[in-house]
Amino acid sequence: MKLSKLFQVFRPADQASLPDPDAELALGALLVRVAKSDRDYKVEEIRLIDRILQRLYKHDAVEAAKVRATCEKLHAAAPDTDTFGKLIRETTSLPERLAALDALWEVVLADGEQNEGELLIIEDARKAMGLSYADSEKARDRVLGAAPAR
Repeated sequence: MKLSKLFQVFRPADQASLPDPDAELALGALLVRVAKSDRDYKVEEIRLIDRILQRLYKHDAVEAAKVRATCEKLHAAAPDTDTFGKLIRETTSLPERLAALDALWEVVLADGEQNEGELLIIEDARKAMGLSYADSEKARDRVLGAAPAR
């Protein structure tokens, strides 16, 4: 079954106007999923997601915010993390998948805490993207190394 068909099966009728996700929308939805996993979707996390979308996909601020808004809807309609991760694995190169993992860790570490829900999403996404545990550890270390001192 094509991934777009799988999304159609789980998409509520009132959300039929959502686009079929590509790697960008899949990553954006995963970023939103991580940010919302602690049930506290902060303005700082929203801004960070927008900056990541700007950096990775060369959007201006308005375009990034529009993409993130679409990703928020896709996150709400999507069946599971694996589906997004598999879409990223099937449509992007290894360096792009590693950049996606870095971006996920940026959102997880944005508030200085790592909760169990966030870590489960990272682990599910990592596996679905075909990346190793070592790749995830390196991504976390890169993000921690790039973070300003608190």
